Amino acid sequence: MKILALDLGKFKSVACVYETTSARHRFERTTTTAKALHDLLVEHEPERVVIEICSIAGWVSDLVRMLGIELQVTSTMHEAWRWRQVKRKNDRADALKLAQLSALNQLRLVHVPERETRQWRALINYRHRLIRQRTSSKNHIRDVLNREGLWLARGSAAWTSKGLEQLLELARPLAEVGVGELWRGELAVELLNLQTLEQQLRQVETKLDELGGAAAGVRLLQTIPGVGPRLAEALVALIDKPQRFQRAKEVGAYLGLTPKQIQSGESNRLGRITHAGSRVVRALLVEVSWVGLRYNSWMRGVYERTRRNSKTRKKIAIVAVARRLLIRCWAMLRDGTAWQPEYRAIR
Repeated sequence: MKILALDLGKFKSVACVYETTSARHRFERTTTTAKALHDLLVEHEPERVVIEICSIAGWVSDLVRMLGIELQVTSTMHEAWRWRQVKRKNDRADALKLAQLSALNQLRLVHVPERETRQWRALINYRHRLIRQRTSSKNHIRDVLNREGLWLARGSAAWTSKGLEQLLELARPLAEVGVGELWRGELAVELLNLQTLEQQLRQVETKLDELGGAAAGVRLLQTIPGVGPRLAEALVALIDKPQRFQRAKEVGAYLGLTPKQIQSGESNRLGRITHAGSRVVRALLVEVSWVGLRYNSWMRGVYERTRRNSKTRKKIAIVAVARRLLIRCWAMLRDGTAWQPEYRAIR
């Protein structure tokens, strides 16, 4: 088999053409453009292409799939990929190692969805980025007032229409304030930034609602009491093809909700969760799990059974709820079945 391993760079990439039967290999350097990579693939006609997951892996994957070539996309976070006690590491060494590990079937493969799903995922992540910026802006406004001995109401009360009106009364255009009242100008700039972020967030959520309304999987997951459009769309976009998971354990591990295992001889210790996969979706699952304790009797039952009336096990219990909820959502998407509290997934 001829394997073409690509160490992708922003402007330049290194290709390793590897023959599995003889282990012979040679290197080529090319520009990271669609035309240059297309010409490289057509010239060498490999049976398999191997690349690392990165920001440009999406369009490179589309190019390889268009040519009908087998594609392997791998994560460099896997144990087999880590470099230990290596004196020399460069692009050629990376490309060669990609090819060698692919030939030995020792790569941890990553699912790269189609372009439409990638764009959907990116918009979901962009919404969370806007939320973080909005939170940062609100915290900065609080800090500005604290410096002047002024205090905002706690929680969301400070950001109601009445609360924002009070803040606008304190603010002044930066060009009109003197040195002694620069904080008023700073407050005005930050309030404008907050208003802009709110408008951007509404635009993004409007588009996400439109996309989610057209997706059957999103509507299906919203039949779960306590699950809204934000978690439903995030799970549908992340799971993409439910059939690619064979067991429920794979789904939990994919999102980092399974504990680390350290086993040696008679010792078998379970640690904290691995935190693998999407941090955004994992946080949404935990957030919805907390809210779902009030609206979903099934979630409440899982929580109480895991907590065992212990105050120290609250976090453990809510992570268990999040993992079980994730598995339920995956089974519903796979089987096309609406929410049933006593549902048993078809094996």
